[in-house]
Amino acid sequence: MKQHKQQLEGIVVSDRMQKTVVVEVTRFKLHPLYHKRMRIRKRYKAHDEENKYHVGDKVIIEATKPLSKEKCWRVL
Repeated sequence: MKQHKQQLEGIVVSDRMQKTVVVEVTRFKLHPLYHKRMRIRKRYKAHDEENKYHVGDKVIIEATKPLSKEKCWRVL
């Protein structure tokens, strides 16, 4: 049985590195005491083999084995 890999959707915020983009993923989380929705943003470095994604592009990233010290995602 094949396991599905974790996928996240986000926006490219930096493409200055070679074969790497920084993707910002926004989620909403409920505050435990006040029950207000909070916006949580997290940035992931993702592998972009062909350098075809640029700032502002909406992308889907998938978890992979570690490719470097901080990069363990790739752009689909």
